Amino acid sequence: MITESLIFLAGLAVLSWSADGFIRGASALAGNFGLPPMLIGLTIVAMGSSAPEIMVSASASLAGNSNTAVGNAIGSNIANIGLVLGITALFRPLLVSSGTLWRELPIVLAVSLLATYLLWDGRLGYREGLLLLLLFFLVIGLLAWLSLRSDKQDPLNQEIAGEISKMASAKAVLWILAGLLLLPLSAHVMVASAADIARHFGISDLVIGLTVIAIGTSLPELAASLAGVMKGEDDLALGNILGSNIFNILAVLSMPGLLAPGAIDSLAIQRDLPTMLALTMLLVFFCIAIRGRRQIQRWQGGLLLACYLAYQASLFQH
Repeated sequence: MITESLIFLAGLAVLSWSADGFIRGASALAGNFGLPPMLIGLTIVAMGSSAPEIMVSASASLAGNSNTAVGNAIGSNIANIGLVLGITALFRPLLVSSGTLWRELPIVLAVSLLATYLLWDGRLGYREGLLLLLLFFLVIGLLAWLSLRSDKQDPLNQEIAGEISKMASAKAVLWILAGLLLLPLSAHVMVASAADIARHFGISDLVIGLTVIAIGTSLPELAASLAGVMKGEDDLALGNILGSNIFNILAVLSMPGLLAPGAIDSLAIQRDLPTMLALTMLLVFFCIAIRGRRQIQRWQGGLLLACYLAYQASLFQH
């Protein structure tokens, strides 16, 4: 079991490294072609940030572990809000000043409600998966439209511009190709070792997706958010979380529907979806309640983190 754990950690490390390289290469290439920073941030960078979850979900679905894939999608959203945003706000209160983020919040809530509705009958079928994937491309188009209409002085636009990597196009293409090769391979290694660990400890496929895989694939968001607030890029930190949560539901959750449609663990509906929806609504409420100050404060981050820890404890009571 030590060997399997080391293989899982190695797979996670390669997955994170290749996703980061893919994002840097893709954003640099887009920048070299003259695309606006906001467009790059809301589409290319956001999709790249969700690439680990997408690859893991696809790999798990192809291996017949659809509950692991579902758990990864739901668990990553829960971790992004409860763990990543909670720790980030505890580290330093988040000042939210971007108008673009206020337009993303309703999208996050809408897709969370949609996922709850689609899964409430205990099944994730091919049509549901196809609908989520089509909405994914529609939202990409909407975010691209919003980015082109955004104020050039929007703080998020300036923060994204400062984060886009500068490199020659040939080098950027090599990073993209390396990411496309290593992302699926490392995802397969992660899923296979996680399945062995789950069987050894008698943990369900759903719980393994909700815990070690979801936390592991959310660690890049945690690192990016903490780095962002340390540099004063609060909007970028929150933007990474919002974008990741939107794509986790539309792109990641569509994978088991398309590749392994069928029934899902009833606990996902009774326990995990309501938790994801509650944390999403809590985040939206915090942002609405702070319209005057537009700041997510430390006590709010502490509450989010406490909710996450309580949820993790509940996973092992069944």
